[in-house]
Amino acid sequence: MTVLVTGGAGYIGAHAVRALLGRGDDVVIVDDLSTGVPARNPGVPIVELDLSRPAAVEPLARALDGVDAVLHFAALKRVDESFERPEDYERVNVGAVRTVLEAMSQVGTPKLVLSSTAAVYGDVDGLVAETAVPRPVSPYGETKLRAEALLEQAAAAAGIAAASLRYFNVAGASAPELVEAGAMNLIPQALRRLRAGERPQIFGDDYPTPDGTCVRDFVHVADVADAHLAVLDALDAPGHRIYNLGTGTGSSVREVVEALVTATGSSLEPEVLGRRDGDPAVVVADVTRIRHELGWSARHDLADIVASVR
Repeated sequence: MTVLVTGGAGYIGAHAVRALLGRGDDVVIVDDLSTGVPARNPGVPIVELDLSRPAAVEPLARALDGVDAVLHFAALKRVDESFERPEDYERVNVGAVRTVLEAMSQVGTPKLVLSSTAAVYGDVDGLVAETAVPRPVSPYGETKLRAEALLEQAAAAAGIAAASLRYFNVAGASAPELVEAGAMNLIPQALRRLRAGERPQIFGDDYPTPDGTCVRDFVHVADVADAHLAVLDALDAPGHRIYNLGTGTGSSVREVVEALVTATGSSLEPEVLGRRDGDPAVVVADVTRIRHELGWSARHDLADIVASVR
């Protein structure tokens, strides 16, 4: 199989590229290299292209010649930043999907898997299934939901086989060169503070959870990459499918931070600050659908994630 991977020089995309190569697939990367690192997968051909621009349709269609499927990772993904730059999030997260779908239509590429997010669910609390009504509360979540809607429309109108994968909290790395250095989420932020000799921070310890801190579903990026391959292989008929990607198990913020403290050999105690606005107590993926339909489940746990980035 030949697979074109947009954003394939990025963190999750590069893991997917490596998983595809590992099973013998041919891969072409399309990336604007604004944040991507070509050295993550040396030797893989890269087409440098900004997919958010309409002029990208024709060169992308040329790159799709002979391609069997697309994995689309190229996107902006920071919730906080999306409030400051909503137009950019619309242009990149929605516009690039339009570009990909138009180019696929021109050459007849039949399959597409979209990198989506649990942020489409919005202000939820507890175990979240795909049947939950999406109510995004950020421009990031809103643009990802609109991107999913474009796939739904293309599946109906053009007969493509498509899937949207709603990630929960992706973390870890399968090799040192694949670590996401600049991420703003819990694990990389805590590690940066520990390595700088600063106390890691916990925002709120008075939630209705066993230790008072928020509970989240952390899924290893290698599992996320493997899930893309499982979904890609199962796309054998037109239509649009939606799957949660997580472990189905929650870990508290305190558990995560203390595991990082131990793994780095630090003696620093976490610093507890006030709650952040909008943080629900518990958000965990219900992964029943992908397990039952595809037989996929995460193989790594929190200990594996911590060991891979310490």
